[in-house]
Amino acid sequence: MGNLTMADYQKILHRTRSILAGFAKTRMSVKAEEINEHTEITKDLGLDSLQVMEVVTEIEDAFDITFPVSDLFEIRTVRDLVLRIQHILEE
Repeated sequence: MGNLTMADYQKILHRTRSILAGFAKTRMSVKAEEINEHTEITKDLGLDSLQVMEVVTEIEDAFDITFPVSDLFEIRTVRDLVLRIQHILEE
């Protein structure tokens, strides 16, 4: 897909925050605008492993990508997740 720009990164971040907020509000009252790049997916959002897998499924659908499960072990923050999505889109 080529090189993505900072504007593309921001679009990915916005969509990812919306997806995460949908899952986080079932556990805590977290709004998309309260989720930032430094938010930890499991610690701050209270997501368990099943919910993380559901998030991955939503992300795959939203961005039309396949997200390798092995990548999840390296992802802790929203920024980590967005950068990985961006990397997959660039491949």
